[in-house]
Amino acid sequence: MAITSANQLELLQTAEAVAREKMIDPDLVIQAMEESLARAAKSRYGSELDIRVAIDRRTGRATFSRIRTVVTDEEMENHHAQMTVKQAKAHLADPQIGDEIIDEVPPVDLGRIAAQSAKQVILQKVREAERDRQYEEFKDRKGTIINGQVKREEYGNLIVDIGRGEAILRRNEKIGRESYRPNDRIRCYIKDVRREVRGPQVFLSRTDPQFMAELFKMEVPEIYDGIIEIKAVARDPGSRAKIAVISYDNSIDPVGACVGMRGSRVQAVVNELQGEKIDIIPWNQDQATFLVNALQPAEVSKVVIDEEAGKIEVVVPDEQLSLAIGRRGQNVRLASQLTGLDIDIMTETDESARRQAEFAERTALFMEALDIDEMMAQLLVSEGFTNLEEVAYVEVDELLSIDGFDEGTAAELQARARDQLEAANTKAMENARALGVEDSLVNFEGLTPQMLEALANDGIKTLEDFATCADWELAGGWTTENGQRKKDEGVLEKFDVSLEEAQHMVMTARVLLGWVDPTELEAAEAEAEADDAEEEA
Repeated sequence: MAITSANQLELLQTAEAVAREKMIDPDLVIQAMEESLARAAKSRYGSELDIRVAIDRRTGRATFSRIRTVVTDEEMENHHAQMTVKQAKAHLADPQIGDEIIDEVPPVDLGRIAAQSAKQVILQKVREAERDRQYEEFKDRKGTIINGQVKREEYGNLIVDIGRGEAILRRNEKIGRESYRPNDRIRCYIKDVRREVRGPQVFLSRTDPQFMAELFKMEVPEIYDGIIEIKAVARDPGSRAKIAVISYDNSIDPVGACVGMRGSRVQAVVNELQGEKIDIIPWNQDQATFLVNALQPAEVSKVVIDEEAGKIEVVVPDEQLSLAIGRRGQNVRLASQLTGLDIDIMTETDESARRQAEFAERTALFMEALDIDEMMAQLLVSEGFTNLEEVAYVEVDELLSIDGFDEGTAAELQARARDQLEAANTKAMENARALGVEDSLVNFEGLTPQMLEALANDGIKTLEDFATCADWELAGGWTTENGQRKKDEGVLEKFDVSLEEAQHMVMTARVLLGWVDPTELEAAEAEAEADDAEEEA
């Protein structure tokens, strides 16, 4: 196959035909042809030569050129593709480093092997161009719904024809009881689009919570227009789902709008999700109210939120427990996903038993520490006193407000409480000293003897040791591993030291040691105050 006038136009026709079939730029196909012809020419003239081919976009004429670059004597490595300034003077009047000497060479006659090699280069370039085109087309469609046609199944994964390419619906992204055959129509959510070695991969999903959100957006015009917003979605694919919505127009009921006339809108989504039951819940900024809504249809008696731990306790009537938990824990699990909180559910009976146990424990504490009878101890607990510090340092008027307490009784109780605390402090300090706590830490402001004892038991005995601690190591915190919240116990957590207080103490220790510039501490505190003010606003 020689590149002669007889087949020059045929190159352009072939390029246009391939580009039209693969829906890519014809110029990319011609560039691939130029590269393949250049490779074939190198096999004919020598691989050490720099041979380039240019195909005229109008006539189809292929021009073969040998390129030699002007280099310094020191850089001269390949005399077939390079030329010194002295040698270049035979071709150019004033040659400069980097100039190119271009000589046209005769076209090559492609043999069978060279032609096959050229064909492979062209096909490879066309495939790369096709992959680039597919990636550019679908990368911006991530997070949307697409309709496709099932082509085949590979190891449980579906290969879906999505028009200008193929996508994959993995086995774990299919709704459990679904089955598809070749040529079946399918609607999916584009979960991800990535470049991979074998080309761009479009990953589909029918189990992603956002798939259901996008389906509602298609069925409910108010969501598409932004009047109603989907705030959270939780799914147990193929079984049950919860979706939280809010309306920014007081005249529109968000739940009613999503349900539609006689349930027409929600039913369309249910049918697409193979009968998945959907609870539509009004979103509320108040976490407790939102959770009560999320646990529907169960009734909730009381909600106790621990914001720092990200946990929430829900008390339900005894007969509502199974309904609140749901079959295999489904209802509470979906409510937890929806609110982003760990939920502990207990019955009113369990909660009452726990309160009674706490009441008895605190009563026993006061009876032993203050040497008082059970009735007086119970009166203190009933009034909300939980520890000796509260009794010792509370205003006397609060003790006098308790029935049967006079000034003498109140003064005696406070004296006994202070004596107990002082004895406990003395013992804790002795233990801390015995464990090796140094004066640098003892004299640090903000640490009580009990805190020093706890730090010493954890191996923190000097101010340097304390300054190397992280705030969460002292105050405790929560981390998430594999989707599960894990509690990190803090050395000073039982003393109700917050993360902010721990951070301040650690930074102060570093300033005292000269590790941190005091201005940095002031800047950090100012930033923290600004964040608090912004949250309050």
